[in-house]
Amino acid sequence: MASRRVTRKWEVFAGRNRFWCDGRLMTAPHPGVFALTLALICGTCALHFAFDCPFLAARVSAAVPAAGAALCALTLAALLRTALSDPGIIPRAAPAEAAALEAAEAGRPPPRAREVLVRGRAVKLKYCFTCKMFRPPRASHCSLCDNCVDRFDHHCPWVGNCVGKRNYRYFYTFVVSLSFLAVFVFACAVTHVALLARGAGLAAALRATPASAVVAAVCFLSVWSVLGLAGFHTYLASTDQTTNEDIKGSFSTRRGVSNPNPYSRGNACANCWHVLCGPLAPSLIDRRGVLRDEMPPHFARVVTTPPAAAPPPPLQLAVPPEPGGALGGSYSNLFAGEPARHAYMNRSLDLDPVPLQRTPSPRPPRRRASPPALALEPAPPGLSASRLRLLHDTTMIDAALDLDEPEPPPHLPHAPHAPHAPHVSHAPHASHAPVHGRALAAL
Repeated sequence: MASRRVTRKWEVFAGRNRFWCDGRLMTAPHPGVFALTLALICGTCALHFAFDCPFLAARVSAAVPAAGAALCALTLAALLRTALSDPGIIPRAAPAEAAALEAAEAGRPPPRAREVLVRGRAVKLKYCFTCKMFRPPRASHCSLCDNCVDRFDHHCPWVGNCVGKRNYRYFYTFVVSLSFLAVFVFACAVTHVALLARGAGLAAALRATPASAVVAAVCFLSVWSVLGLAGFHTYLASTDQTTNEDIKGSFSTRRGVSNPNPYSRGNACANCWHVLCGPLAPSLIDRRGVLRDEMPPHFARVVTTPPAAAPPPPLQLAVPPEPGGALGGSYSNLFAGEPARHAYMNRSLDLDPVPLQRTPSPRPPRRRASPPALALEPAPPGLSASRLRLLHDTTMIDAALDLDEPEPPPHLPHAPHAPHAPHVSHAPHASHAPVHGRALAAL
């Protein structure tokens, strides 16, 4: 039984690009000029190898056709890679993403631009109303291909594609290699005609090899523009600029105020290395991917299942401080009017020479008779206020100081204390309930 045909993402691509070989290759919507470029290069090189190379290999050197073949192969490879690859297209925002962005603006259209800092300089992120997103820095929307392209340089009809972040190095290789190839083929054609004209004259030489005259004329007319283009893009690569930025004057001096390029590495060699030899960014469009609606059920279920939610953090009980301003049982904010503190952020490690003096807190009015209060020993004289505060920050001082023994029954006498320890009158039994409650909450 024949398998069901699936729909690839390139078949429903929102832009105007044309795809070939089941989405493996892509070009601009009108690749006719690219076909003309390919025909001119291939035709000129064919005439060169058919008429000039055999003569020059016999009269000059066998390395001439080898050098011509290497330059031609490099030029064609760079041209095809530039024309048939993804230039760095940025996918359009999904409907849910666009709706969320508009909802964040309270139903109004998003602002036309936002600013971000790139190496300390403000750079505008423009909103694309076609792609429904804020474009990254240096990206622009190509009106011919109807796509946003990352690090957009320009749309070149001669290569039949946009030139952007992912194919700029191949475009630069194509332009430079084409300039060398044009000079080389022109020199070979002129040499061929000159060697033939030594004995028979120029007219006889042109009649003997008219193909060399045609090749020389084509190369002479095209070499100037190709050399100028190669020099211009060498300047752009050495300054880490794009054609779009250079035409707009994005980093030029305006009204006497300098506007340096925040993307420059500081010198020409570092810029050329980054632009031409840096890591190649992956493609953001999955051209040959299968639509989720047509995935197998088990695979679509795995892809669309959201990740498991993280468990909620444990509840932390917060106990209000005592009425008299004494230390409470909350660990994150111990003192009123001060920011939250952590043990590793505590800076109260300096010893305080003044010993801690206990201040009795106001007691609530007594409503019933209470048994005699217990006597507690005072704090050791060597424990300073700063140490006690650090102990509270790190170990819950409310629980640490709640060390009094259980109150004896009324019919038993009180436990004797050491004769040298002065007795401090403690709070009645009714006031112990909040302290024990805080200690249990802290534990």
